[in-house]
Amino acid sequence: MQNPTKELSGKAVLITGGSRGLGAELAKAFADRGADVAISYARSSAKAEAVIKALQAKGVDALAIQSDQGDPAAARPLVDTAVERFGRLDILVNNAGIAVQGQQVDDPDFRSADNDRQWQVNVMGAVATTRAAAPRLTDGGRIIFIGSRFGTHVLVPGVADYAGTKAAVIGYAKGVARDLGPRNITVNVVQPSVMPTDMAAAVVGNPAVMDAILDLHPVRRIATLEEVADLVCFIAGPSAGYVTGEVISVSGGAGV
Repeated sequence: MQNPTKELSGKAVLITGGSRGLGAELAKAFADRGADVAISYARSSAKAEAVIKALQAKGVDALAIQSDQGDPAAARPLVDTAVERFGRLDILVNNAGIAVQGQQVDDPDFRSADNDRQWQVNVMGAVATTRAAAPRLTDGGRIIFIGSRFGTHVLVPGVADYAGTKAAVIGYAKGVARDLGPRNITVNVVQPSVMPTDMAAAVVGNPAVMDAILDLHPVRRIATLEEVADLVCFIAGPSAGYVTGEVISVSGGAGV
């Protein structure tokens, strides 16, 4: 996006999983719009600090907080640290997640432990962060979950547990939207299809697999990180105050 307005000046946003991929792009997009930004990261401290330096160069306050979304007990300290730094919290973006894919459920070597952690990170971690943030959010705030097109359209085999985590997030987000509506806090899910991230590297780097996946998309390409971030920022902004409980896909029409 060229020359975005500073429509989010004075706002504070917490983005989980913000050290790379879509999370880092989201952090930059929010900073471009004037928001102060806190990101969480699990292990990649060097990448997180590089993101923070880039945000500070844009003239906003920024903070990286190490926090494992797979540990629900880490959620409250994460939120408290962001609020202590900025004095407020206006926007929560539940972005952190992992993808365990490629095995069907009847595979005798099914990676149960990996899939169990996937549920812990993608669902319970996002739930814990939302619970911790909800009482601290300003009235009129925003909660945005980063889902996946697999949450509503299971396009290929071998993704049952991943798709299940993203579907669970949709149901939870709708319930939170109902709970927080009286405070004018909106809650929505943005679900991209394939993006150029580390999570999708094995898919994007395999021409035969990519060709088959693109055949499922009427707009025959993958999403850019920028266009997903632009939509998230729109939902977080002043023009989307009457949009809540929605699931909005950025997927090139995959599965229509």
